Amino acid sequence: QVQLVESGGGLVQAGDSLRLSCAASGRTDSWHAMGWFRQAPGKEREIVASIRWNAASITYAASVKGRFTISRDNAKNTVYLQMSNLKPEDTAVYYCSGAVSSVWNYWGQGTQVTVSS
Repeated sequence: QVQLVESGGGLVQAGDSLRLSCAASGRTDSWHAMGWFRQAPGKEREIVASIRWNAASITYAASVKGRFTISRDNAKNTVYLQMSNLKPEDTAVYYCSGAVSSVWNYWGQGTQVTVSS
């Protein structure tokens, strides 16, 4: 059984930094990529960043490029999202996801990030 567990969310002020972690367990050897999504109140879920299993390809949403960094530790089966210079509009529930054949099949429970102005 595959499980994704996020951690690291919290309440911060604008300009602060946070690092989210997502630990994956179970059969992940067939995964294509891992990614971070977010969903703000009243808005659709959007992709923030993704990283291929071999870290050969990384993509970011335009709104976070230059401020967020996605990385992974294959030995720990963990993906990270380092968020810097946070803005109030980054406030959302952040979800970790795993993709098989380019389909986001697996999801974590989400972690709340709140940025005050």
